[in-house]
Amino acid sequence: MSDHSILEPTLKEILNVIYPLREDWDIRMGIINELRSVVQSVESLRGAIVEPFGSFVSNLFTRWGDLDISIELLNGSHISSLGKMRKQTLLGELLKTLRKRGGLRRFHFIQNARVPILKFESSRQNISCDISMDNMAGLMKSRLLFWINAVDERFRDMVLLVKEWAKAHDVNNPKTGSFNSYSLSLLVIFHFQTCVPAILPPLRDIYPGNLVDDLKGVRATAERNIAETCAANIARFRSENRTINRSSLSKLFVSFVAKFSDLHLKAPELGICPFTGSWERIASITRWLPNNHAIFIEDPFEQPENSARAVSVKELERISEAFMMTHHRLTTPNQNKYCILTTLIKQQTLQFMVGSPVSYPNYNGQHRRNRPQVHQAVHSPARVQHHQSPSQAVHSPARVQHHQPPFVRSESSRPNRLSVQPVQQPVQQSVQQPGQQFSSQIGRQKHRQARRLWRPKHDR
Repeated sequence: MSDHSILEPTLKEILNVIYPLREDWDIRMGIINELRSVVQSVESLRGAIVEPFGSFVSNLFTRWGDLDISIELLNGSHISSLGKMRKQTLLGELLKTLRKRGGLRRFHFIQNARVPILKFESSRQNISCDISMDNMAGLMKSRLLFWINAVDERFRDMVLLVKEWAKAHDVNNPKTGSFNSYSLSLLVIFHFQTCVPAILPPLRDIYPGNLVDDLKGVRATAERNIAETCAANIARFRSENRTINRSSLSKLFVSFVAKFSDLHLKAPELGICPFTGSWERIASITRWLPNNHAIFIEDPFEQPENSARAVSVKELERISEAFMMTHHRLTTPNQNKYCILTTLIKQQTLQFMVGSPVSYPNYNGQHRRNRPQVHQAVHSPARVQHHQSPSQAVHSPARVQHHQPPFVRSESSRPNRLSVQPVQQPVQQSVQQPGQQFSSQIGRQKHRQARRLWRPKHDR
């Protein structure tokens, strides 16, 4: 059995590092506002609406998360529907304008993707941005994931942890044949549906239709109908007299990696269906045939699309190995915190953990030899509320808590907890220096050895 007395607080510490700060929210809103001004300067896009979607809207992004943006052309009060060639043309015109504007770099225009995407990186903290046209489906999927957050707060924490774990094992990159972030979120949903007792219902119990088919006609009406349906069904599920699953986050994470450890063996015959909340035999689901994918994770809001269509057979085997290895390490007796950290998070995140024996990077990824300044949090509200973003100002009933999600925290938002903030200036002498926490000579020797181990070769 895993030692949850170590794993549980370690997961909480990881979350405390990867949770977005107020500045992370402000930076992304600044990028969105700048893009709005650029779009209005393009003649063919004048009057278009710039809206964020994806993890930023669903409240499932970390401090280093990407930013997804959709540009919606006005079609009166109706939902616009552009052809692929028209989207390519408009994104190409936008690309020309953005190149002339400073502060952006690493442009990449993916014209022939199923959904044409313009990618670039903002020099403001190196935020990667993906721009698409008329992606109303993506926007509504993001809102549905946000509403699912209201069912159980552990869902958000699990998604953030799973994304961080996937990046640490390099299995969160569809370009190389592994999962995209949306597929990882669906895996967490499926895990919560198949726990005993279940934490989430089949998604058909939240929205029984095929969402993309209902995005037509008057936009305000379509949005309101979807929101009201989800609100009523979520409220009914939460009020049901059922057995509540009270598993800790550590227990849920261990059972998550165990459930998918043999994924490469199940995938040829069984598909993952969050819509029904169960494994489904592929041969018996006619809408999935013919199936030429390594794994099938049906998009519950855009059936029968496979959200994991980019996963290759070779990468699927490596993904299963990552699940198996993680489960083995987390269930090994006498595990230690450092082993858990190196299993669950990437080195960039490890460098921000309190007490990590490695050099700390600035927010932009440049390494510094000084440690980040450590502050003792003072009493303040647990969450920082912000104004509603334009993408979330939809007509939705009060039963859905459709205000700005309480996901932004300040450095002092967690009483009696240590928070970590990288600094640009050398750390003052009042901050505890490496080695001071060790009272014995043996402890100091071990600490020096650890620092030499992690020191860059050119500094040894």
